[in-house]
Amino acid sequence: MKYKGAAWVAALGLLTLGANAALAGLSYTPQVTDNGLRYLVVNGEFETTDDLSNFVASAQISNTQAVTFNSPGGSVVKAMELGRLIRSLRLDTIQIRNMECASACSLAFMGGISRFAQPGSIGVHKSSFSDDPTLNVADAVSAIQQMTANVIAYMTEMGVDPALLQLALTYNSDDIRYLSGSEMEKYHLTTIGTQPSADHDPQRASMPPPNTSPPVLPPSAPQDPGAQASLPPPAAEPPPSFAIPTAKGGRVQNYNGQAPLKAGPSSASHTVVTFMNGSPLTILDDTGKWFHVKIGNRVGYMFHSWVWVAEYGAGPYGTQFVQVKSFDNYAQTEQYVRGSPLPLTAFLASNSWFAITLDRTFDPDGAEALLTKLKASGSIPDDAIATWGNAFVRKVCCTGR
Repeated sequence: MKYKGAAWVAALGLLTLGANAALAGLSYTPQVTDNGLRYLVVNGEFETTDDLSNFVASAQISNTQAVTFNSPGGSVVKAMELGRLIRSLRLDTIQIRNMECASACSLAFMGGISRFAQPGSIGVHKSSFSDDPTLNVADAVSAIQQMTANVIAYMTEMGVDPALLQLALTYNSDDIRYLSGSEMEKYHLTTIGTQPSADHDPQRASMPPPNTSPPVLPPSAPQDPGAQASLPPPAAEPPPSFAIPTAKGGRVQNYNGQAPLKAGPSSASHTVVTFMNGSPLTILDDTGKWFHVKIGNRVGYMFHSWVWVAEYGAGPYGTQFVQVKSFDNYAQTEQYVRGSPLPLTAFLASNSWFAITLDRTFDPDGAEALLTKLKASGSIPDDAIATWGNAFVRKVCCTGR
């Protein structure tokens, strides 16, 4: 961003104090500050019928540098469409407290190349389908799952942590949750600091600047000048454990909803009986690729990938991972995860390889939908898969991202 966030706040705060309340439908008002900062105010509610070519024309004619919003939300699909236009035009987004950006508006804000927002200026909650009386329960559930997958894919595309959606979903559509500055930074909603200096924010001008220096404590006794040099360095983060626990129990979990109990450790061996997903089992032994198991009063063999192991615990039973890559060594694994713009994590697998996945699990339909969208956008490799993660032992990399 050419201008720092505080400079935008100072200018926008003066020019938009008298902004009109957001109206239905979108309108675009070009503005310029005394310092020559050109920006476009997006006013109104996002509607499915909005013609966003008017936004493009306004931005190009005014040679705008950034976009700010005065909107209570509206159509999620249209907000994401505007966000992608903002990104394609390589514009920044800025949001201040005396203008509103709530609900779907937060998605449009994510389109900015650089994003700055004051604490409390952006609100989130879950979407509502109550305005569509034609939706029955089954259709509503399907629509929600599809929209959730679409929003996750969009947030990932924009570089925002999809965990923000989980926070939004805890607030009903008739409620709103305004985000703190630290939350905006945590979820990568903003790309520059959310706290402008007091010199530029009239609401904070009377407050002393925060003390960013470490506190200095008086010594209890005269200090030896060389004493500090002899202090041990801070303890390094402990390396991840690559030990694989003994598998003792779990449940059947296979892609077609059931798995065969084999008479021997081979796919060619006789099927003793077939068990449905969720059937509890005891693991008697591990042959390397097959578990020797007992289910009820039956004993036989199941392939590793058919069994969710309780002692592994990488993910909750019944949920799937989107796996994007795997390596046979930790160094490459860590390098890939830390170098990716996506929110990734890595798991030690039971074969001692490392599986790299998106950093959360999904219901099976959601995982497949997200997988398809991320592949289509080129965000993940074509050979990425949705998987139960039955072989994932534990998270080993980059949980602090």
